[in-house]
Amino acid sequence: MKIRKAQLEKIAVNKKQYPSPHLPEIAFAGRSNVGKSSFINSMVNRKDLARISGKPGKTRTINFYNINDQFRFVDLPGYGYAKVSKAEKEKWGPIIEEYLSNRENLIEVILLVDMRHEPTELDLMMYNWIKFFGYSGLVIATKADKISKGKYQSNINMIKNKLNIEDPELIIPYSSAKNINKDLVWKILEDKLLIK
Repeated sequence: MKIRKAQLEKIAVNKKQYPSPHLPEIAFAGRSNVGKSSFINSMVNRKDLARISGKPGKTRTINFYNINDQFRFVDLPGYGYAKVSKAEKEKWGPIIEEYLSNRENLIEVILLVDMRHEPTELDLMMYNWIKFFGYSGLVIATKADKISKGKYQSNINMIKNKLNIEDPELIIPYSSAKNINKDLVWKILEDKLLIK
């Protein structure tokens, strides 16, 4: 994928604020510190398109990124950060659910998990939600450069078992720092977007 344009198009907390649905969208969900911003930046070859915060839990909005005027990446609010108030946490569920259940141009939702750790109960809940809405169940396992290749299989099995994934090929190790499997992820996304 040759990236000619990548820009933040819209920030929203409800459907009235979403951009026009004329472009297909791929959304990314995950815990606050899983590396969604780093993932988006690495995929589009930008250092600071998606803001990386020193404080996890800062993404409390849905951020829409226009890529090549062909499609959008959508960064959903991160969840599960312990230091955020209960009231704040309770706001995120409805923001995410409204988007997932109302966006007719949404073609895929991908869960990001940290490859080093067992997914949490919140990850499992999010994954079940994604499957409930009819998406493929693709999982990007971030921070793959932080563990040895020899541990990949056991960590993939850990993620597979926790999230009840039948097909381990749905779990893709990824590193934003080293661009591990970036071409593979783009190939999968291009197929979903029907972009050649």
